[in-house]
Amino acid sequence: MDDKLDTIFSLQKNLEKMMNLDRYPKDTQGKISALCTAIIHEAVELQRNTNWKWWKKPTPFDEAAAREELIDIWHFVIQASLELNMTPDDILKEYQKKHQINRQRQIDGY
Repeated sequence: MDDKLDTIFSLQKNLEKMMNLDRYPKDTQGKISALCTAIIHEAVELQRNTNWKWWKKPTPFDEAAAREELIDIWHFVIQASLELNMTPDDILKEYQKKHQINRQRQIDGY
């Protein structure tokens, strides 16, 4: 069985092949900028599913809607990873490096 992240990358590559990319930036920097914008907007949509407005009457949390928005973020994060020529192995290595930095920061009272 394939690694789950490998499967996700493969699915994203196949989706990209189906998309009309006429308006998608051609250069890597432009692509990453556009994907960051998409991630930010999807994060705002995810946040809208929470009761972050302390001045407003709370509503029930819709976990299914929150999951859908989170997966939208994952789509754009995976696409950004592909644009930066990162593989699932690269992501694991980078995650492990940053994880160690974050752990050390907690030990140091960051």
